[in-house]
Amino acid sequence: MGSVDTLHEFSFDDMKKISRTALGDAVPIELYRAIRLIGMYQGLPMKGKGTTLTVGRKIGESLAVQSVQELLDLFRELKVGDPQIVLEEENRLHIAVKDCFCVGLPEIEGNLVCDLEGAIMEGALSKMMDKRVSVREIKCNVNGDDCCEYEVRL
Repeated sequence: MGSVDTLHEFSFDDMKKISRTALGDAVPIELYRAIRLIGMYQGLPMKGKGTTLTVGRKIGESLAVQSVQELLDLFRELKVGDPQIVLEEENRLHIAVKDCFCVGLPEIEGNLVCDLEGAIMEGALSKMMDKRVSVREIKCNVNGDDCCEYEVRL
């Protein structure tokens, strides 16, 4: 087993190289939730906001998507959720995500916990459009909303 070159950076395409013969390519949603909400949201200062923004943007930048539709399709394919554009204006979009990873968790009013997923969108859109894009979570199932929703400012 060779060592990873210290100059090599992992890409999203590298993540697709799965050779697990017994356990396959999936892990339970409970593990993802534990990493996101116990490890990052509860375990890091400021509910992990600085980390999730940095991590999410970096992941988003590594995605090989060329359009907003490709990004939404990839979110569906990866089972992040089922995103739909619910508002489209010249410099602003609202993307609602149904069936988000946080559906079914206890409701805690005032808590928006899906900032990593918004930061992934932000990184992908900024790279794709070659300009700064801002994505902010404005609704969350955990807050008691019927979906998670993001405001995208172009």
